[in-house]
Amino acid sequence: MALLGDQYASSDEDAPESITNSDRPTTAASVVAAPDVSLDVWFHQIKRSRAIANCVQDPMRLQLMLAKPTDTALTYNVPYADLARPAQGPSNPYKTTQGNALKRKNALTGDAQEAVISDATFTAQHRTFQSLGYTKDPSVNGAFVGDLAKAQAFGGKDVIQMRPSKKDSAAFRRKRQRRGDASIVDGEGSYKGPWARYQDDQMYDDEAALREEELASDEEYIEEAIVPAKSAAVSKLASDYQDDLTNTESTEFHGTAQYDYQGRTYMHVPQDLDIDLRKEPGTQKNYIPKKHIHTWKSHTKAINALRFFPNSGHLLLSASADTKVKLWDVYHSRELLRTYSGHTKSVTDATFSPTGTHFLTGSYDRNLKLWDTETGTCISRFQTSTKAVPHVLRFYPSTDTHEFLVGTSDKKIVQFDTRSGEMTQEYDHHLQAVNTITFVDENRRFITTSDDKSLRAWEYNIPVPIKYIAEPYMYSLVRASAHPNGKSVAFQSGDNQIVVYASTDRFRQNRKKSFRGHNNAGYAIDVGISPDGQFVMSGDSGGYVCFWDWKTCKMWHKIQAHEGAVVCAQWHPQESSKVVTAGLEGMIKYWD
Repeated sequence: MALLGDQYASSDEDAPESITNSDRPTTAASVVAAPDVSLDVWFHQIKRSRAIANCVQDPMRLQLMLAKPTDTALTYNVPYADLARPAQGPSNPYKTTQGNALKRKNALTGDAQEAVISDATFTAQHRTFQSLGYTKDPSVNGAFVGDLAKAQAFGGKDVIQMRPSKKDSAAFRRKRQRRGDASIVDGEGSYKGPWARYQDDQMYDDEAALREEELASDEEYIEEAIVPAKSAAVSKLASDYQDDLTNTESTEFHGTAQYDYQGRTYMHVPQDLDIDLRKEPGTQKNYIPKKHIHTWKSHTKAINALRFFPNSGHLLLSASADTKVKLWDVYHSRELLRTYSGHTKSVTDATFSPTGTHFLTGSYDRNLKLWDTETGTCISRFQTSTKAVPHVLRFYPSTDTHEFLVGTSDKKIVQFDTRSGEMTQEYDHHLQAVNTITFVDENRRFITTSDDKSLRAWEYNIPVPIKYIAEPYMYSLVRASAHPNGKSVAFQSGDNQIVVYASTDRFRQNRKKSFRGHNNAGYAIDVGISPDGQFVMSGDSGGYVCFWDWKTCKMWHKIQAHEGAVVCAQWHPQESSKVVTAGLEGMIKYWD
């Protein structure tokens, strides 16, 4: 068997029986059974004319030294010089001594080596680099990084070493002016105290600027003298504390006439229309709106809440970040009827009582106020025990009750009685601010969601949750809307989708119903369901209003409604295809 070529053969093999004279070399050549093959593979060819071995590089035999990384045996004999030759090229800092595995990087850009350095040394070097532009290199002894020219100019000293000595500081303090007499206010010998100047303060400032050094700890920066101006004494009213306006409420009527020819106010449900506003909501078939029919403009900042008058929907209530709450006429002239002023900060939420005669508002000024819808007077004021910010307000949906729930920023749901003004119950199980409160199961229970990415179900008046849902894939549920059939609740999830949970005993998520196609991340955007339960509506951070089919979960329509994010969207309870939207620009738009 040929080992490296036809000119070399194994010593234990039999010689060929016949070799012709023409093939036999003129001079005998030694045959090596295992020749030395270096990294540069050479082919030894014995010429017939003379016994001189010419070394010619053979590219075909380069494959002898190419081995797979998994091979454990060599296919050729390596000379001792190559075996003892040191490894060439840079070493791999991430290669371990055990096997071919690589070290895990402990930093994003590589392997950061730990260095022991005291806090005082690190602080001194950090301040030196900030003030002088250079610092010592901890990995190399005596080396610097940064502005090497300054390092050479200052001799590599840090800010601690560049402090003046005690002798120099004492000499400098002797240049300071005397404190003076405390009984003398102005003039020669007046009291200067710790504000006494130095004699050569201007010269000292120039020297410090030239040296680009920091002043010592016992020195102070000296500002230029300011010529005192003769001004009148400040009045007491100018320095007095601002009055507390949280208990000051006012209202203003903007309508054409406060009473009609029969002495009725705007609270009366109009009957001179082509639609019956007294019928039960949800009895008519709903359709998707397609055109813009009206715009209400009066708010100067973003609108946080929109609420139609219960059942009839002939009035619209809006709460804004401009601290105002306004009431609008939906029919007839569609004018602004009344403004309610009493909060000092942005109004977070507003909700009508089941009869509509009163409504409740909450604000970032941590106050809750109960208003009379007709007269505009503030009936009661409420505040939680911890004075937390109210995020969501909900009246108990029954005409014969006087209680409401408040979800606050301190993780609690608080229950108040409007007659006594006192707190009657507290539900404290959430871990972060409460976002939504939804009554279900014929108002015997309610569901709450929070920023802690959980959902909890409660029995009314029992402060212990009956159901707790918190999954790793859940996001914060920021808005909610109950389906008219009473079996499901739609929640606006923070991952750009609307999820649906059952409102029956098990409160399980309906994974077959998920409404996608809009963007809501970063905003608390309303989700609404049509009165007949056929369509789902939601705002969008890009200014759109999206509509889905409840059964198929397919997006039905998409309208460009506002320039900014649409945070409020509500269905009219009686009309077949009318919705109202509002966004961050402060405008309210009516669609049909």
